[in-house]
Amino acid sequence: MLHPLLARAVVQALRAVFVEQRYADKVIEYTLRQNPKAGARDRSFIAETTYEVVRHFRLYATVLGRTPETDLDFWQIVGIHLILQPSALTGATLPAWQEFSDLNPERIREKATQFQKERKYRESIPDWLDAIGSAELGSGWDKTLAWLNRPADVVLRTNRLKTDRNNLQKALAAEGIETSLLGDEDALVLTRRKNVFRTKAFKAGLFEVQDYSSQQVASFLNPQPGMRVIDACAGGGGKSLHLAALMEGRGQLIALDTLKWKLDELRQRARRAGISNIETRPIENSKVIKRLHNTADALLLDVPCSGLGVLRRNPDSKWKLQPAFIEQLRQTQQEILQSYSKMLKPGGYMVYATCSILPSENNQQIDAFLQSEAGQDFVFVRDRKILPQDEGYDGFYMALLQKKD
Repeated sequence: MLHPLLARAVVQALRAVFVEQRYADKVIEYTLRQNPKAGARDRSFIAETTYEVVRHFRLYATVLGRTPETDLDFWQIVGIHLILQPSALTGATLPAWQEFSDLNPERIREKATQFQKERKYRESIPDWLDAIGSAELGSGWDKTLAWLNRPADVVLRTNRLKTDRNNLQKALAAEGIETSLLGDEDALVLTRRKNVFRTKAFKAGLFEVQDYSSQQVASFLNPQPGMRVIDACAGGGGKSLHLAALMEGRGQLIALDTLKWKLDELRQRARRAGISNIETRPIENSKVIKRLHNTADALLLDVPCSGLGVLRRNPDSKWKLQPAFIEQLRQTQQEILQSYSKMLKPGGYMVYATCSILPSENNQQIDAFLQSEAGQDFVFVRDRKILPQDEGYDGFYMALLQKKD
């Protein structure tokens, strides 16, 4: 049976996301901390229900008939969700609570069925984003969008510097975490969602949580032990850690980012992973890049992007994104290509990567770069476009280029 306190926690989380404009993952993390006595099933209900409502927010708000603003509005949004997607805690019957007294389940199902005939309501997406996706992906947009509304699996990347995949799987099983093999290298996927960050295996640095598509990027660059590799947009360092593992901890990996606090986080993660060959450097000015001109054997540009390929794990971003911001991102992406590519040695390889599904952020950026003056020094080797429906994981793009000798 669903306890009102659990529903109230979801209501408060939704208000934080939509009224206070906070990020859903941080809100859920905070909400769960505020409910320390909640068991695993209750914590799962809070997190999954919040994400599902965020995912389908436009449909639910349209069925409600107004944009939710008050506590009662958000209670009714939760009620609409429970009618359309019954919870194991509630079954098919909506709890007889005062907050739900105005909701007519039969009428709500009828209205939802009617609105779901239109894609923008069925997939709960802003008009402008639906227009961009349709223009850039054409007939493939329907399927891509449907997949982007599916919950994401939890995928782990084995830290090969400390263990191998089979031994990691056994260690996790001993802690009650069941997984299955994914691909032919380091990936494991959880068969049932659990908090892996509390495990001894995680604290020992045996793995990182990283989507399967994201795990393809470092391998696409194919760094070798002893190389000097630069991860120029390192962020929190998930791909830096993977690059270092592929380098077997040998050589030099320079992680750059404009945000120092992200590099601080990377250093902590590197210590847990047992990696000592990563050097972090904040990009405080253009001199940081200039000092590294023609020094890298391999270069990763995992550039800032719209994140439309990872909507499954960040569904609130579709409500926070704006067309002007995406246009600004495209300019930033090209500026990074033009400037940061100069850090690569002649003969070296560079990977440009995004977690976007839009060609305007992906292959069209590579085309524009190769036609520019800076791009005349490069040759296109190959690229890879991953849509969520291709393998069931995040949407990603990666292009491999070589600098001419």
